[in-house]
Amino acid sequence: MLNQITTNPVLDQLPKHLLQFVMPQVYENYSPIDQAVWRYVMQKNIQILPHLAHPSYLRGLEQTGISIDQIPDMYGMNRILKDIGWAAVAVDGFIPPQAFMAFQAYNVLVIASDIRQLNHIEYTPAPDIIHEAAGHAPIIANPDYAEYLRRFGEIGSKAISSSLDFDMYEAARKLSILKEARFQDKQAILAVEQDIEKIQSSSEPPSEMAQIRNLHWWTVEYGLIGTLDDPKIYGAGLLSSIGESQACMNQKVKKLPYTIDAAQQAFDITKEQPQLFVTPNFAHLSEVLEEFANTMALRKGGLSGVQKAIASKQLATVELSTGLQISGVFTNVLSDDGKPIYIQTKGKTALANKNKTLIGHETEQHADGFGSPIGKLKGINLAIEDMSPRDLKHYNIYENERISLEFEGGIKVTGDIVTGTRNLKGKILIIKFKNCLVTYGDQILFKPGWGIYDMAVGKSVRSVYSGPADYNSFDLNQMVSKTKTIHQDKTPELKKLENLYDAVHQLRSSWNSTIAEDAFKTVKSEYPEDWLLSFNLLATSKHYNQNKLEESLTTHLNDLAKRKPELAHLFKE
Repeated sequence: MLNQITTNPVLDQLPKHLLQFVMPQVYENYSPIDQAVWRYVMQKNIQILPHLAHPSYLRGLEQTGISIDQIPDMYGMNRILKDIGWAAVAVDGFIPPQAFMAFQAYNVLVIASDIRQLNHIEYTPAPDIIHEAAGHAPIIANPDYAEYLRRFGEIGSKAISSSLDFDMYEAARKLSILKEARFQDKQAILAVEQDIEKIQSSSEPPSEMAQIRNLHWWTVEYGLIGTLDDPKIYGAGLLSSIGESQACMNQKVKKLPYTIDAAQQAFDITKEQPQLFVTPNFAHLSEVLEEFANTMALRKGGLSGVQKAIASKQLATVELSTGLQISGVFTNVLSDDGKPIYIQTKGKTALANKNKTLIGHETEQHADGFGSPIGKLKGINLAIEDMSPRDLKHYNIYENERISLEFEGGIKVTGDIVTGTRNLKGKILIIKFKNCLVTYGDQILFKPGWGIYDMAVGKSVRSVYSGPADYNSFDLNQMVSKTKTIHQDKTPELKKLENLYDAVHQLRSSWNSTIAEDAFKTVKSEYPEDWLLSFNLLATSKHYNQNKLEESLTTHLNDLAKRKPELAHLFKE
C-alpha cells in the first residue's frame, strides 16, 4: 500500500488553499483490529442495506472499488473514481465547512483516514473512513446525486458564516476527537459539551452557512428517498451506521417531506435523529437547493448581503454590477433608501474580475483596506458603467481632468483622474484619482494625503459571498484548525491483542487448531469482553467444521451477552 498522497486528473484541478488539508493515507497505521472493524461493518451493511438502502448504494460499492475485506487505499479508489469524474483525498477529521464544500465543488470526496474504535462500531461522532468511504463514495456513482453533491458544494462554499459557526466547528471537531480517543478525558469532554450548549443557546439568527449545513445534514448525511411510507436510505451517516440504519425505519422516527424548511432544523451529531426528511427523488434535492440559493446574498446582493459580510467578520467578496469583485474583510457600509452607497474593508483587499485579480490591484496595493461609493451620479440618468467614451468625455470623466463626482446617496469624490481600468468588453471597472478627497456630508472617507484613490465603478451590488474571488490572492492557511486528532501510544496489552486479531484473520486462509485454541484461551483470560475477536473466530471455526471449538465460543459469547446485554445484538446471529 502507498503512504504518499495519490492523485488523478480531478485532484490536479484543486486550488492550492485546499491542498493544505490533504494528508497522506499511511496505510500501515491501520491495525488488525481496524481491519476487523471494517470487515464487520461492511459485512453487516451487505446483509441489511439491500432492504434499506437506495439501489444506487450497492451498485456503487462495485463502481467505486470499495472492498468488504479490507480498508480501501486512496490509490485504488482514485484509480476507479476517475471513471465517474471524482477523486478522494485523506484529511484529518472535520475540516471547515467552507473547505469541505469547496472540495465537493471540485468533485473531490474528503475522507477522514482514521477509523472508529471497536467500542464505537455502530456509530461515531467523528468522521472516519467507514463513514466517508463506505457511506459517501458508493452513492456518488449515481450521476443525478453526484451532480447534486457537486452543485451543493459550489453553492455551499459561498455561504456566509458567522463567528458562531467557526466556534461551533472548532467545538464539534474537538468533541469528536476527544470522544474517539482511546483514553477519554471525561472532564474535557464535559467542558466542550457545555461550550456547544452555550453556542446553540445563542439568540443570534442562524447564518447562511448554518442553514445550508442543516440542508447538508438532512440530505447528504441523513437523507431518505422515496415515499413517507416506504423510504430508502441514501445519506452517508445512515449508510455507515449499522445501528441507526435499522433504527431510523422505526415509526418513532418521524418522517417529513423534504422542503426548504429543513434549513431551519438543527441537529445533534452525538445522538440518533428524532426526525428525518424524505425526498421523492434526487432531482427534488436540487430544486430545494436552488430555492435556498435564491435566498442567499450570493444571488440577492444588495445592502443585506453587505451587512451579512460585515457581521461575519471574515473574508468575503462583494461583486458589483460591472463585474468588479472586491475581496476583503468588510467593516462598514453606508446606505440610503435601503441601498448601499459606500462600502469599506480593512486590511488586505484585492480587486478582481471574473475571479482573476486585476494587475495592480493585488493585496499589496490595497494592504490597508479599500473603500468606494456605489450607485449612480446625482442628476444623471446614465450610470458611469453604461457611458460610452463620448458620454464619459461629455461629463469630463477622462484622464487628466480634475472633477467632482456627486453620487445620489450623497458621496462626493473630488480629484484628478489618472486613468481607468476596463474589462475585455470595454466596460470601465475602476477610476484612479490623485489629490482625491472623498466625503459624505461632514465625514471624510479619504484624504488627498493618503495617496492614490481607486474608485470602484458599479451602480449596484449584485452578489456577496464568502471567501475571495481569486483564491490565489490571499494566504488562507489560517483555515486549518490547531486541534489535531489524538494518536495515543499503544499499550503492551493492546499490541498483544492486535497480534491475536492478525493471527485469527490468517486462520481464514489456513486453519491451525493450535493457534485457534491458544487465541481463544488468551481472549477468555485476558480480554474477556472483546466480543469481535471471538465472533470472528467463531465464524472461521464454523467454516472449517471445528465443532468443539465452535461450541466453546458460542458458550463464551452467550455468557458475555448476559454480562453485557447492551452488546448482545452485535454478535447474536
